[in-house]
Amino acid sequence: MYKIKLDQFEGPLDLLLFFIKRDELDIYDIPIAKITKEFLEYVKLIQMLDLETAGDFILMASTLMHIKVRMLLPRELDEKGEEIDPRAELIQALLEYKRYKEMAEELTFLESNQRKLSFRGNFSSDEKETPPDYEVLLKNVTLYDLAKAFKKAIENLKPEPVHEIVKINITIDEQIQYVLDKLDEFPELHFMSLINGMREKIRIVITFVALLELVKMMQIGIRESPDFNEFIIYKINDGQNL
Repeated sequence: MYKIKLDQFEGPLDLLLFFIKRDELDIYDIPIAKITKEFLEYVKLIQMLDLETAGDFILMASTLMHIKVRMLLPRELDEKGEEIDPRAELIQALLEYKRYKEMAEELTFLESNQRKLSFRGNFSSDEKETPPDYEVLLKNVTLYDLAKAFKKAIENLKPEPVHEIVKINITIDEQIQYVLDKLDEFPELHFMSLINGMREKIRIVITFVALLELVKMMQIGIRESPDFNEFIIYKINDGQNL
């Protein structure tokens, strides 16, 4: 089984903050039913990919479900006779995590600016190359968008009766070459057309991982598509303006 890490979301609180920011929600008045539904969809994807971080997300999913149930019941009262908001602890955790994340981003920004300063006598011919900016390669596409498209591809597979167990020998390197060969034929590809005809779930999973590897290797870029739950893949040529 292949295991990958979705680096965009460092944990369940990070994913919840993404939903809140994307939908411009009030962090003090979180619509639990809406956010729980989307969170559970992401958890299904994690379980599908067998990610090592699934445990933390599953725990948060159960917490959200518990809060959702409590929201349907009559509100409890505290010692002062005021209603207790079942979301209070979650809101506090999100606010603390948000402050921590903003502080970390500020420190990263300051560190980045500091590295741009050059002092007399500190020039070196062994200067490291600037790391690739993956946000440039993923134009207007978040990892959550990719995840939704991947989930749709898996759900579109028609179940077929299995009469015997057949081991499918397929590697990430093979699917990387498959993607590159397809991009030699067409300048751009929709994800759904790329995996069209694939019947085995494992083949689609490994093809999706191959796409992420190619982005990391700066050989392809991905941008949004007008179609819902879809994205466009294109090959990056030498000297191409990203």
